[in-house]
Amino acid sequence: MVKAVEFSDRTRRIGVLPVPGFALMSYASTVEPFRAANLLGGRTLYDLVDIGLSDSPVPSSGAASVMPAARVGDALKLDYLFVVAGGDPTGFSDPAVTGWLNRMARAGTRLGGVSGGPVILARAGLMDGRRMTVHWEHAAALAEISPHLMIERTLYVIDRDRVTCAGGTAPVDMVHALIAGHHGSAFARLVSDWFMHTEIRPSVGPQRGGLAARVGTNSAPILDAVAAMEANLGTPLGLGDLAAAAQLSPRQLNRLFREKLGTSTMRYYRDLRLDLARSLLRNSPMSLTEIALATGFANSSHFSRLYADQYGGPPSAVR
Repeated sequence: MVKAVEFSDRTRRIGVLPVPGFALMSYASTVEPFRAANLLGGRTLYDLVDIGLSDSPVPSSGAASVMPAARVGDALKLDYLFVVAGGDPTGFSDPAVTGWLNRMARAGTRLGGVSGGPVILARAGLMDGRRMTVHWEHAAALAEISPHLMIERTLYVIDRDRVTCAGGTAPVDMVHALIAGHHGSAFARLVSDWFMHTEIRPSVGPQRGGLAARVGTNSAPILDAVAAMEANLGTPLGLGDLAAAAQLSPRQLNRLFREKLGTSTMRYYRDLRLDLARSLLRNSPMSLTEIALATGFANSSHFSRLYADQYGGPPSAVR
């Protein structure tokens, strides 16, 4: 077995709620990387719990079903809860599910949606003020139903305590980002290699080469650090966490950023968050306070000051 280089040695509990008619590809791409991490780590890094609307098997869109170990409404303590849905999620309506998801969110569970799952989270009022993505098949309908939502056409979006994913094979990339955040990039790569998934795609692009083109370097440690930054724009990581993702010391990482990109690691990170904030100012109805929080700034006044320094004018001028 390969020993994981862990940021934390605790077991994380992952709940998965497959909605009847879910796609097997989306479900498998979500759960299997966590199971492989347990195998490669030599212990239970992730405790997976399948959850159903009842005690009956949950039918997929194909021939297979998932037997739940828990039910909606149970008092579960989870680190993450992923809703996996297919078919027409806009037609799904279950007050018991909506109420339970809201209770889980209030209890501090990080909520995730896969394929059509983000639609169910959004209709439960759980994606307001959060960036999100959804399978392209559902994006137009969701935008029409809820025009205030910040829907991005990306593979996955991690915004603070919400994780949304377009489905298909994209959950493999999403879970790679989560495992990298929990146990380091090197271990996450081992998990992806286990599935012959050697070209890890960042949240905002189709493959690693796209990230290299955006950043302007092929330096693997810098790309690892920037991928960690892009996966954590709403809840910024510290320099130590970024250095761990890049498998360098903080001093070495800063030196590499200055050598290759002409700026410090944390300044580059801050500029990424300000760039996202400018996009939200232009393309969303969010208030300055909501944008400040969504991009990891302590408050609107701190955000406004940094924004003015960066772009030569206050954020209100954009509107």
